Amino acid sequence: MSVHKEIKKKVTTLQLKKMKKSGEKISALTAYDFTMAKIIDEAGIDMIIVGDSASNTMIGNQTTLSISLQQMMNFARAVVNGVKRALVVADMPFGTVSGNPFNSLDAAIVMMRETGVDAIKIEGGAEIVDDVKKIIDAGIPVMVHLGLMPQSINKYGSYGVRGKEEEEANKLILDCKLMEKIGAFALVLEKIPSELTAKISKEVSIPIIGIGAGVEADGQVLVIQDAMGMNKDFSPKFLRRYADLYAIMTNATKNYINDVKLLKFPNESESY
Repeated sequence: MSVHKEIKKKVTTLQLKKMKKSGEKISALTAYDFTMAKIIDEAGIDMIIVGDSASNTMIGNQTTLSISLQQMMNFARAVVNGVKRALVVADMPFGTVSGNPFNSLDAAIVMMRETGVDAIKIEGGAEIVDDVKKIIDAGIPVMVHLGLMPQSINKYGSYGVRGKEEEEANKLILDCKLMEKIGAFALVLEKIPSELTAKISKEVSIPIIGIGAGVEADGQVLVIQDAMGMNKDFSPKFLRRYADLYAIMTNATKNYINDVKLLKFPNESESY
C-alpha cells in the first residue's frame, strides 16, 4: 500500500523543514536529464538532486572531480526543464567552492541564474564556512553535504564509512550545527553510522537526507541509475534496486537488433 501523499504545489525549502517537524520522510533521487526528471517528478518525488555523480554516471569518469561547472549547468538546466513539482538542487562541482568566498559566490550565482534550479548543494564543513555564509547571505538556498564527501576522495583514500571514530564523529556533529547556524536549509549525510545520524537528527532542526546513513535520517536519496538497476557493477550495502532496467534495456535492444536483421521492423503498418 502506498503512503505517498499527492501534492500538486511546488516543493520548497520551507516545506521540507515542515516535513521534518511533522515526521514525514523526504524522498529524493538524482537525475541528470529532462526525460528521467520528468518521470520521477510526475511520480511524486519530493526532491531531485542534480549530483556531480553525473561525472560517473553520465560521462564515465572514475571520480566526481573531473566534471566542470559548465557541464553541471547543462545537466541542471535539462532537469529543471522536466520538473514541475520537486525541489531541484544542483551540486557545485569540485573547486568552485573552496576557500575564496567571492569566487564561490560568483559560481553559485551563475549556477542559479543560468539553470533555474531551486537551490545548490556544497560539500564541506567548517573549512568553507565563509564561502557558504557568503552564498546564503546573497539569498541562495544551500544544502550542505557532509560525512563521506566524494570530492575529497583523494584525501580520504577510500569510500569507506566516515564518523566511526569519536574525533571524526564529534567534528561532524559540530559541522552540522555550524551549517544550520549560518542558514543551510538541509544536510546530506553520506555513509555514516546510523546511530550518529540519529544523534545529529535530534540535535539540528533542519532536514537530514541520508545516503547510507540509516533510517533515522529525515529523508533518503539514491543515485537513480543505481536505484533503477541500470548500473549492475555497483552494489554497496546501502543500495536497494527498485527495478532491473539493465536487463530490460539489454533484452529490448537485442529484440530490436533481431527485428532489424530479420526485416521484421518496420512492418507494413509502421511504414509510410
